[in-house]
Amino acid sequence: MNYSIEKNLSKIIIFTFIIIMSSMIFAISYFYVTNTYDNFEVEMDKFVKEFHQEKKKTLKKEVHTVIDILNYNIAKSNLEDEELKTDAIKLLNNINFEENKSNYFFAYDVINMQGGDDFAVLVVNPNRPDLVGRLISTNYKDTDGKKFREDFMKDIRQKGESYTLYAYKKPNSDKSQYKLSYFKYYERFNWIIAVGIYTDDMENEIQLKREDLKQRIKKQIVQNVVLFLMFLSIAILISIVISQKIDDILKNYEEKVRKNANELESLNQSLEEKVKIEIEKNREKEQLLIQKSKLIALGEMISNIAHQWRQPLSELSSILMFIKFKFDLNALDSQTMDKKSKEATQVLEYMSHTIDDFRNFFMPKKDKEEFYLNKVINSIMTIVSSGLQNNNINVEINIDDNITLKTYLNEYQQVILNILKNAKDILIEKNIKNPLIKMEAKIDETHIILTIEDNGGGVFVEPLNKIFEPYFTTKSKSDGTGIGLYMSKIIVEKNMQGILKVKNTNLGAKFYICIPKIN
Repeated sequence: MNYSIEKNLSKIIIFTFIIIMSSMIFAISYFYVTNTYDNFEVEMDKFVKEFHQEKKKTLKKEVHTVIDILNYNIAKSNLEDEELKTDAIKLLNNINFEENKSNYFFAYDVINMQGGDDFAVLVVNPNRPDLVGRLISTNYKDTDGKKFREDFMKDIRQKGESYTLYAYKKPNSDKSQYKLSYFKYYERFNWIIAVGIYTDDMENEIQLKREDLKQRIKKQIVQNVVLFLMFLSIAILISIVISQKIDDILKNYEEKVRKNANELESLNQSLEEKVKIEIEKNREKEQLLIQKSKLIALGEMISNIAHQWRQPLSELSSILMFIKFKFDLNALDSQTMDKKSKEATQVLEYMSHTIDDFRNFFMPKKDKEEFYLNKVINSIMTIVSSGLQNNNINVEINIDDNITLKTYLNEYQQVILNILKNAKDILIEKNIKNPLIKMEAKIDETHIILTIEDNGGGVFVEPLNKIFEPYFTTKSKSDGTGIGLYMSKIIVEKNMQGILKVKNTNLGAKFYICIPKIN
């Protein structure tokens, strides 16, 4: 870390903290104010809808209250209908149910329920005394050209009541305003009794409510912003205290670093030498493992040679015994001698061919060479066939004759021999009935894959790749060294840049030797 940065670290922390906290507080404040006003508009919309519904209910309630009063008066009085109507007109003219409002009751005496120019007589309307007692037409249009009387008469005929919005002259004014009225048909008098409210009065109430809510919201916003700023101030003070503590801690660490600097420098100087020594030790260990692996392979080869030559030596011995027998009987003619000589020559040629196979396997080759996979497998089977046959192990080979590889031949053979030996040992150890080893090859986009699978039941190790670790073995100490598969992994993945892996199948263990394709 740069010294100037270390020296000013506490200041950097303070300024960074202040910037972050300020940004957060301002962002929170902004979103809080925005969301509050958004919620305010939502609440106002909800209030307006509920307010209009409540006004409708109020209008309906007032008309029904008047009708209840009329019904009560009729029930308690013995007056004629004309006298009752006169009392009802007085009642409607003198009811004020809201102070300082332009609300009033009005009533029509219906002449023709189907409407028309003379559909009713206006009997009550404190706002328009000039029209009281005159015939009223449903064809009358308000300032918007709406035949509102025709609209509410249609509802009256269908359901006996109606809510209608229209433009009408407001009391104590020459201007028309929108008015929402509730009309109810009173069958006893054949009247339509109505009451209305001017929408500008409702808008005034709504505006008052809006202003009240705005004032409360502003107050709430100011309170919260003040709280946010107080929190920011407290946080800044805390950050200053913490930064001072950090300064003290850094100074102590600086002293410790200075004291340990010489020790670290000395340690760094000696560390490289120690690493070199450890690397050299690891190389020696790896070389020992490689040498041990080769000696083990050599022992296996010698054992295989012994098995491979046992039968030819027996045949050669039989030929020599037959010749001696004939010679002792003086029955050895030239024809018999030639025949037996040819048989002996064939046996010797077979043994010589076997020697060539073993010699080629152990001949050191440091260069990659191209070869047919099928021929390599046949050569390996020549080496190990006697050991497999003696244990009644069947081998199935399914490899295309045209598959070729280009890699280190001897090392590739050693890997195959190691896996075949492990398969043979596990089949013998578990005394598998009808022991089997299957060898197959396929080509994918990038690799040539040789698989070797046995029916020994599989590898029961967790994790499965542990079998590739050095000195790990599932065999007894006298039978296994634990380096065969480890060296095979090293050969395939480090030397050949390939992949060696194992999976358990329904039969047993299946090894995959994946070698990159020839470019």
